[in-house]
Amino acid sequence: MNLHTWWLFLVTVFVVCAIPGPNMLLIMSHGAQYGLRRTSATMAGCLCALVLMLAVSAAGLGVFLQAWPTMFNALRFIGAAYLVYLGIKAWRAPVPEAAAGVAERAAARPVRSPLALYRNGFFVGGSNPKAILFAAALLPQFIDATRPVLPQFGVLVATFAVCEVSWYLVYAGFGTRIGATLKSRRVAKAFNRVTGGVFVGFGAMMALLRQ
Repeated sequence: MNLHTWWLFLVTVFVVCAIPGPNMLLIMSHGAQYGLRRTSATMAGCLCALVLMLAVSAAGLGVFLQAWPTMFNALRFIGAAYLVYLGIKAWRAPVPEAAAGVAERAAARPVRSPLALYRNGFFVGGSNPKAILFAAALLPQFIDATRPVLPQFGVLVATFAVCEVSWYLVYAGFGTRIGATLKSRRVAKAFNRVTGGVFVGFGAMMALLRQ
């Protein structure tokens, strides 16, 4: 892979990662609820799911899912159901009567361990099997077949991960700023309803879209 190809991949991935999706919404929501430091566990879960999906796409699972639409649809519906579940959970989340900022709201909510936040991020990050097909279609376009494939794959995955984490920090920081302004119960409740509705929307779109 030459430098020009890598730069093209970097620009492509940087733009793709910026597009809001379930991962970014979850990270922004957790940033508002728990603050930037605790949301790092959520970011780690999303990133691990992304790297795993890139790896399985390189191993040929994308082709397998295309050849077996029943399995693809099963995974798609499971992921959609999980996103809808998160949406309903966010919609119905209790809001404390007085929460002046991130720290107060975090203290008022049920305690969530870093492992629970990581698991939440991992499941959301891995909820869309279309990401495997996307990676299977994207990565080969930037790999030089005349050179060793594994080192090139490592560079592409590392580049993808850095771009993804960069946008995670942007969305988490934005969520933290939003969290600092959610001082009234009415506004906090509206925030929960909006994020819950968007999660349900993501789940519905995933269930309705065809392979």
